[in-house]
Amino acid sequence: MTAEMYYMLRQQGRPLQTRFNLSSLEKHLGKIMAEAKSIAPIIPPGDRKKIFIFASLHYWIEHAALMGIALATQGHEVTLGFTPYADWRMELNQFDVRQQNVYTRHVLQQAEPLLKSVSFLRKAAQYRQLPDSVLEMIHQVSVYDTQYTIRDEKIDEESELFRLREKRNTQVARVAACYFDENRPDVVIVPNGTIQEMGVVYQYARHLGIPAMTYEFSDKRGHMWLAQDDEVMRQNTTNLWETRKDIPLTQSQLKTVTNLFSARQNATLWENFSRLWQGNASEGGEAIREKLGLDQRPVVLLATNVLGDSLTLGRNLFSKTMAQWVARTVQYFVGRPDVQFIVRIHPGELITEGLAMADIIRDVIPVLPEHIHMIEPGEKINTYDIVEIATLGLVFTTTVGLEMAMCGKPVIVAGDTHYRGRGFTFDPDSWVNYYKTLGRILQRPQDQWLTEEQVELAWRYAYSFFFEYPLPYPWHLVGVWGDYKDMSLADIFSEKNYQLYQPTFEYLAGRKIDWSRRITDLSEG
Repeated sequence: MTAEMYYMLRQQGRPLQTRFNLSSLEKHLGKIMAEAKSIAPIIPPGDRKKIFIFASLHYWIEHAALMGIALATQGHEVTLGFTPYADWRMELNQFDVRQQNVYTRHVLQQAEPLLKSVSFLRKAAQYRQLPDSVLEMIHQVSVYDTQYTIRDEKIDEESELFRLREKRNTQVARVAACYFDENRPDVVIVPNGTIQEMGVVYQYARHLGIPAMTYEFSDKRGHMWLAQDDEVMRQNTTNLWETRKDIPLTQSQLKTVTNLFSARQNATLWENFSRLWQGNASEGGEAIREKLGLDQRPVVLLATNVLGDSLTLGRNLFSKTMAQWVARTVQYFVGRPDVQFIVRIHPGELITEGLAMADIIRDVIPVLPEHIHMIEPGEKINTYDIVEIATLGLVFTTTVGLEMAMCGKPVIVAGDTHYRGRGFTFDPDSWVNYYKTLGRILQRPQDQWLTEEQVELAWRYAYSFFFEYPLPYPWHLVGVWGDYKDMSLADIFSEKNYQLYQPTFEYLAGRKIDWSRRITDLSEG
């Protein structure tokens, strides 16, 4: 108890001088709890659930605590499990970790009895035996963690990083095994659900057959992505698309998605979307032809993803890695001087560390021939200008493929992305089929443009993905306390606003997502 006693004597409830800081949550808890106590439970006793939320890292803990209080205010019995780590990438001083553990408990105790909390920093579980299937799951999550951290799909399982991730993930799985034996919930809610300790708790809940919800946030304010018994970063839109695919867009919906697409092309912010998709305004296709020195030969655009991004982990279909697919595709086009081949490296590489896609390409072809062009992340070229002049698009999981299909361009999808198999892309499942598809399209590219029906499907899907798939939720992870200022607990449960957020809270608590209701609600405004 040395660390715990030291914390109580020296820190006296204050955060340590580390990145792990819950001061914003603590600052708002008084008001939050006062509001919660003034709201009568909404859920009838027979419908109330025993809900377990798990989070690691201070920002996810703050966000999960706010979500837990909202669910508990409705009448559910909610427990928040946590690990008090400030960093997933490096070993931390255990003395400090234990102090952070006491600090977290101190802050979260202020939410009791409405929100119970439990630390997953429990030594008693260290000898718990785990079945082989769970150990395999832990290994896979640890691989994803390492790929995500170093931004490289090739990892060294003897590295300190991998061993750290496997150690922490194993510890959390053992605690989850003990905790769920004694306190089996009706529903488990976990952010992300693919990487780090949160991915392990999600996978272990599925191993036990407990309904599990995973959630994440895109750039659309006031909304969340939510998956039920699935990893949210896989963006599984199958059930939504089965409901939506045969319903034509209204003129209003068509205008909405047209305006969004225009903003993406022209590097401007649009409505409640908070991210620029391009850093440079459009110059037009012909200006790009001149800038890149292109002639009238067909243009093939390969748009990359950021290596190690959560949206690419585990998405390989016929290639071992995304990098291998890029490298082998570049090699293929070295022998196709009849085609101008452009690799557009994702601008997101400017803000990440790790292996650069340009280095992968240079390792394969140190000197690029005249008909192959590589657009590096920082180059002042708008991707949509290349789309305008492209004959064919090649993508792994990036939404550039969806947008090219919206323009009627043929697109070959090499990764397991959410819009694959929706009726407007080419979807090879092997290297043989991939090369056959490439050859067939390039032989007579003018014959491979999408039909009007396929283009309409692409536009319908784009509207569905960008506007129907995200569910209304008041507090974004980024800027959560600013959002709370605009939409407090009392505001949410007011007669004016609750109808908007009620379905999402019900889905978090385990009710199956009703996509037909979602489509109808948006159609009716």
